[in-house]
Amino acid sequence: MDLSIRQVRKEFDHFAALEDVSLDIRSGELIALLGPSGSGKTTFLRLIAGLDMPTGGTILFGEEDASRKSVQERNVGFVFQSYALFRHMTVLDNVGFGLSVRKGAERIARAEIRRRALELLDLVQLSGLEKRYPHQLSGGQRQRVALARAMAIEPRVLLLDEPFGALDAQVRRELRRWLREIHDATGHTTVFVTHDQEEALELADRVVVMNNGRIEQVGAADDVYDRPVSPFVFGFIGESSNLPVRVENRQVWFDDRPLGLDAGDAAGGDALLYFRPHDVELLEGCGGCLAGTVAASRRVAETRRVELEIGVKRRRVEIEVPLDHPAASRSRIAFRPKRWRIFPNGGKSASTGMRHLERDANILAPTES
Repeated sequence: MDLSIRQVRKEFDHFAALEDVSLDIRSGELIALLGPSGSGKTTFLRLIAGLDMPTGGTILFGEEDASRKSVQERNVGFVFQSYALFRHMTVLDNVGFGLSVRKGAERIARAEIRRRALELLDLVQLSGLEKRYPHQLSGGQRQRVALARAMAIEPRVLLLDEPFGALDAQVRRELRRWLREIHDATGHTTVFVTHDQEEALELADRVVVMNNGRIEQVGAADDVYDRPVSPFVFGFIGESSNLPVRVENRQVWFDDRPLGLDAGDAAGGDALLYFRPHDVELLEGCGGCLAGTVAASRRVAETRRVELEIGVKRRRVEIEVPLDHPAASRSRIAFRPKRWRIFPNGGKSASTGMRHLERDANILAPTES
């Protein structure tokens, strides 16, 4: 089922939770709505489901305008973070509930409901647990039951709101892999909400990054991580450091010195330089680079994260070095970003997109001096 959301707006008491959001979702896609709390992602999901109605705009299920249709008319499956299972029902009855309440011509025989429910329990790897009650299951098992119940009605669209938010880290990792396998096996058009970037990047075909009721960027995991279109996306996806710089004569300057980074055709003036801690090269010394005093150092898995104070105003950035690298114990470290992005400072807001310049060390290969 294709979905098309066109210039959708949602207001609550004159507050715009969503502002002119548009998105096309292809049939069979697994889409992640990713953003911080208050970004509008859950509101977006509820509008697709029909749990809320848009203030303006159109929601199309295929060619059908579903903007004012109820949840039942849209035939969507919804999985909540809190599972929302019926405590007095067995696992089997929970899975078959959506089918058991159908009326009239859509009514299904009890034997057929049981057959479908058992089949789904096998799919979600819970065969043999059909007689148990929710309180007899682990959190991960309850979430699997919730997903099986959502799929039992053969939904046109499957919607998941922070489905793993109540689970511990190890169980979440296991269920992420499992959900991807289930999606590939069933082919449902699936939209899920998360604030966990690792979850979104690992699971989704495309990630929709949201902020302040708007979509900042839509793309595959590699696109949003390697080619962020705004300072917000760069700062929100993955780890990053930034510094205020100046673009002058096609060069990037920090304080009163050039950094050996070619600004290309970027407009002159104040800008922000963004880079990732692991995307730097360490230098023994240079006439044009960044250098700072070590303010803190900590181990992160098999690497060491070093916090540096840089420049006259002692601005702090983080870089990553090998665990046994001698730079970790030095009082001063020089480095240069290998990959970076420049965004104009004081220009358009991140939510409307910003002009940017990307450079890769493999292309520029700046000469050390």
